[in-house]
Order: sequence, then structure tokens, then C-alpha cells
Amino acid sequence: MPQEPEEARMQVTYEPIGVVHSPFKERRGMPIQPTGGIGIAGTVEVFPEFAEGLKDLAGFSHVFLLYYFHQVRETRLTVTPFMDVVPRGVFATRAPVRPNPIGLSVVKLVRVDSNVLHIENVDILDGTPLLDIKPYVPQFDHFKDIKRGWLDKHLDNPNRTRADDRFGS
Repeated sequence: MPQEPEEARMQVTYEPIGVVHSPFKERRGMPIQPTGGIGIAGTVEVFPEFAEGLKDLAGFSHVFLLYYFHQVRETRLTVTPFMDVVPRGVFATRAPVRPNPIGLSVVKLVRVDSNVLHIENVDILDGTPLLDIKPYVPQFDHFKDIKRGWLDKHLDNPNRTRADDRFGS
């Protein structure tokens, strides 16, 4: 078996570039994906020292937000996801209790005011540390020939769009 390079196991540290503000003060009842939060408004406050990086972002309709699940206190490699009753490997889900608790959401970018992004379709807890912002580009980020794995039989269930207590309150 080939040995992995030493760099593959190095410690990685990130500094938040901002904070997400949303109406969600607790995880229970939050939308579990941006499509469950259609029309829900929030803001992203980018810290002043990173505001210059927002230049030209206003021309995009949607952005990826990468953030730190700051209230996750455990890691699980097998989870029962919100949309299922069967235990699944955490990497086949979007559950927050991951070895590296990093979240990803595509949100609608309404406008940019100085260092504040006004967004919609929010599924993020208030006070969440922001790690990065990337523009959503359909030609790069949308694929037509996709498989949805175990989710195929669950995506049309409207009762599974909000978080419960299965990953902490």
C-alpha cells in the first residue's frame, strides 16, 4: 500500500472571514438545506479586513457559503440523516457531525452593501463563523447526468425539511 505524503496529515487551521446572521437562534426547526429556507432572509457580515475581496461579487445571483458548524460537539462516522431512518455513512450525507464540521450552502445574493451581503434561502444558524465565499456559476456547478443515491426515495417528502434534535439541540 502506498504511503501517504506527510502533508496529507498536517494540522489545518482557518480564520473566519465573517459571520452569518439569520433568524435561527437554535438548530431545532431550522431548514436542513437552502431549498427548505426559500425566501428566508439573512446577512453575512464580512470582517472589514476582508471586505476588499467582495469587489465584483454583486454581479452574481447566488453564492456558495462555506462555514464552520460552531455548535457541533461530536463526530460520528455513521448517522441517521434528517431525511431518512436508516443509518448512513456521514460522507454520504450532509449531517453536521463530521470529522471536519464544515457546512456548505448555496444562497441567493440579494445585494452587497459595503462589507455586508444580504442573502435569501438561509439554512444557517445565527452567529455561524464564515470561512469562505465563492460565486455560483451554473456552467461550472450544475451537472445534468447525476445520481442522488439513497436520497432518490426521500427528496419528495415535505415533512423532512426542518432539523430536529438528532445532531444536538
